[in-house]
Amino acid sequence: MTYPQFFNKIPIIKLQDDLASFLGAFEDGIIEFSYLDIVKSAGHSCPTVLGAYLMTFKGLEALYKNEIPIRGEIIVEFSESQTTGVAGAIGNVIMNITGAATTNGFKGLAGKYDRNHLMKFEQDINGSNVRFTRTDSHKSVEVFYNPSSVKPHEDLNFLMQKSLQGNATNDEKLEFGKLWQKRVEDIFDNIQEVINIKE
Repeated sequence: MTYPQFFNKIPIIKLQDDLASFLGAFEDGIIEFSYLDIVKSAGHSCPTVLGAYLMTFKGLEALYKNEIPIRGEIIVEFSESQTTGVAGAIGNVIMNITGAATTNGFKGLAGKYDRNHLMKFEQDINGSNVRFTRTDSHKSVEVFYNPSSVKPHEDLNFLMQKSLQGNATNDEKLEFGKLWQKRVEDIFDNIQEVINIKE
């Protein structure tokens, strides 16, 4: 499996999942997600998928400080509806990492480990993309993601349109893919600019 090597420089997200420990899936319930894992589940790498991953990484880092985040004990809230813009796509990425689901998640065992109703849309949030809340302490952080300051290569849109219309050569299609992923990499390289946290 060949993929852009910058995927490997994006930090791993490490969590503890008590359900995974209980069922013997991972020793001590320790689970690690890489950006590559998320790209495989999403089927592609783009500014939205990267943004969802980075929002989760930075949000959990701020929410738990020096502790390991507890998967299945994190509420995830959006101001938008699930079908507005890319909110649903962002939600899918965050659900994979945190375990938080709307009503389609794991229903639990004997009243424990229920993952439903942890992800909520159309919530009263002051303009942030997503809010993460711990179920134990009820501490919250709001995360803002705006990659607009990272400009794409001047040929990107032209090559995209040409490729979508079926008029691009094989070399142009390859160049489009490289430029697309270069923008994703550039966004990651400017993480301090594109991600803001409100505690």
